[in-house]
Amino acid sequence: MTEAEEEFREFAAAVQGHLRRSAYLLCGDWHLAEDIVQSAFVKIFRAWRRVRKVENQLAYARQVVYRCFLDQYRKDKRQLPMVSMEGLTEPVATESGEPFDGVVLEVLAGLPPGARAVIVLRFWEDMSVEQTAALLGVTQGTVKSQTSRAVAQLRERLTLAFEEQARR
Repeated sequence: MTEAEEEFREFAAAVQGHLRRSAYLLCGDWHLAEDIVQSAFVKIFRAWRRVRKVENQLAYARQVVYRCFLDQYRKDKRQLPMVSMEGLTEPVATESGEPFDGVVLEVLAGLPPGARAVIVLRFWEDMSVEQTAALLGVTQGTVKSQTSRAVAQLRERLTLAFEEQARR
């Protein structure tokens, strides 16, 4: 094994879990998330001579994962599965005893893929508008407008979901 291949193997082992959780938040299916991350690793490996010199390799890998997700969605033109929190974190209960996480992720899964990517990058990955725009290859205005619309949709749908739970 060459030095570059060993570096890539170490890099992939170190970031795989984080990238897989991020991909899961996007697609809602652990198997598809694994496929997305593996596709990203193939692309990263092919460009590893260049990537290994990049200052922030994790940011580069995130970008490839998000683009693989969007490519997968465009290619399949299918409804992505609903997101489940099983195995991601400990469930948080609401006052009614219902898991809060599942409701949030179910509502997140209802967003269009581009809006979901922006929300996950901005609020899960804690990226700035500028970083999100650069990573997705869109303008800052696009990120701002998608964030605004997506947050409004999330707020509206979460309010309805929690009102429905309160009536039970």
